[in-house]
Amino acid sequence: MNHSSQDTGSCGMHEDGKLYVVDSINDLNKLNLCPAGSQHLFPLEEKIPDLGTNSGYGSRSLFFVGLLIALIVSLALVFFVIFLIIQTGNKMDDMSRRLTAEGKDIDDLKKINNMIVKQLNQVASEKN
Repeated sequence: MNHSSQDTGSCGMHEDGKLYVVDSINDLNKLNLCPAGSQHLFPLEEKIPDLGTNSGYGSRSLFFVGLLIALIVSLALVFFVIFLIIQTGNKMDDMSRRLTAEGKDIDDLKKINNMIVKQLNQVASEKN
């Protein structure tokens, strides 16, 4: 990291005011060795992405939008299933009430049938 003025070769003090874009320590060492040629070795367009394209952010935002849509659809489906479960429970309660009411009606019809049979037997025994 520490280089003497002999290591830098022809690089002088007039190069101190320049700013360089580096990706790693190796690139920094290359720039320290020859800052005048570094502008050709590492062009600025390759180091900084173009702000107009948003290459990395476009796919990431598209992924999050898709994920958000999937979550909304799944949430809607869950609410629909819960609604169906509640409606099915209500229908089952209605059916059980009807069955118990019809069961009482059937018992009443059996009693009436037994009474009619007894009356018919009495009438038939009186005729004989």
